[in-house]
Amino acid sequence: MKLYVAARAPNPRRVQMFLAEKGVHDLDQIEVDLNAQEHKSESFRAKSPLARVPALEFDDGRVLTETRAICTYLEGLHPEPNLMGRDATERAFIEMADRRIEWYFMLPIAHAVRHTHPGLAPLEQPQFPEFGLSQAGKARETAAWLDGELQRQPWIAGDRFTIADITAFCALEFARLMRFKPADEGLNALQAWRDRVAARPSAGI
Repeated sequence: MKLYVAARAPNPRRVQMFLAEKGVHDLDQIEVDLNAQEHKSESFRAKSPLARVPALEFDDGRVLTETRAICTYLEGLHPEPNLMGRDATERAFIEMADRRIEWYFMLPIAHAVRHTHPGLAPLEQPQFPEFGLSQAGKARETAAWLDGELQRQPWIAGDRFTIADITAFCALEFARLMRFKPADEGLNALQAWRDRVAARPSAGI
């Protein structure tokens, strides 16, 4: 199998962290240069029609896209350590937490960065700075809610580290491009959680 990734992009990093937490280091990873528009090439679109990374290419030529789907597949191949839930109830609550982070934290951060950061202009044409600023505000609202959650529980989905923590960490690291740091805004629980995740070996990929 081949995993198509892109440096500094949060969604490929989610899969890479997931693999690292699983201790899987033998998967062939191929870098896609987003700045060079390689993801929009005819050859890559043949693998990922919507021109998105990550993409997991099977040995038989089939290609699995979408971060969550790739992680679900990898969880099936490598069930330990468990990151997505051990029974129906836990899986549901972890997925709820992960979806909340994906839709209400990561997505606004991505919109904010893509529409306000000059370095992302080649990838987002046209840019709408006012929209980006509004999305940054929504991301900060979610960050404040998340800080409250982390005041009463150690991890995003509850008592243990899961895929939801990976998603939140990759989103928060990407938020550096909008100059967001939890401690600077009094979100000390969120900052402490971020620092704990950053100390994990998987965060250093």
